[in-house]
Amino acid sequence: MSERTNRSWLQTARWTAWIVLGVAGFGVAVSSPSHRVEAKRLENPKAVFAALDKVTARISRLEVGLDETSKFGALKITPRVCYSRPPTEPPKTTAFVEVTEIKLDGTERKIFSGWMFAQSPGLNAVEHPVFDVWLTDCSGVDEKLVRKEVEKVTGKKRKRRRRKKRRR
Repeated sequence: MSERTNRSWLQTARWTAWIVLGVAGFGVAVSSPSHRVEAKRLENPKAVFAALDKVTARISRLEVGLDETSKFGALKITPRVCYSRPPTEPPKTTAFVEVTEIKLDGTERKIFSGWMFAQSPGLNAVEHPVFDVWLTDCSGVDEKLVRKEVEKVTGKKRKRRRRKKRRR
C-alpha cells in the first residue's frame, strides 16, 4: 500500500471511531435518565376471570372480590390481589390467585397458586382436564383516583362541558 492510501484509511478509521463513540455516548445519555421513572400500579377490589367448561364449551365471566371465593364447576377460585395501571400507562394487569379443585369424594386439592397476567393468558393459566381459568381484567378501581393520576401525568384538569340551553 502506498503512504497516501494508508493515511486515508487511517483517517477513515479515526472518523468511524469518533462517530461510533459519539453515538454510543448519546445512547447512554438518552437511556439513563437522572431520575427513576416508575408506572404507578392501582390496587383493585375485584378480579375478572374467563372460565371455560370444556365439556359444554361454555365460557363464563367471573368477577370475584379479593379474598372471596367463587366456584366454577369443580374449581374454587380465590384472588388475593389484583393490580392494574392507569389508562395513561401501557396495560399490565396482574393478580395473585389460588385455585382449588373439589374431588368427587369431597376432598380439596390446591392445583394452582401464583401470579396470572392478563396480557399473557397462556403463561400462567389454570389448565385442568375439564376447566380452564385465566385472568382478563381487574375492576372496581376508584374513578377519582384514576382521574387524579391522569391529571398528574398530563398536567391538565379535565373540564366538564356544560350544555347551553337554547333559547326558542
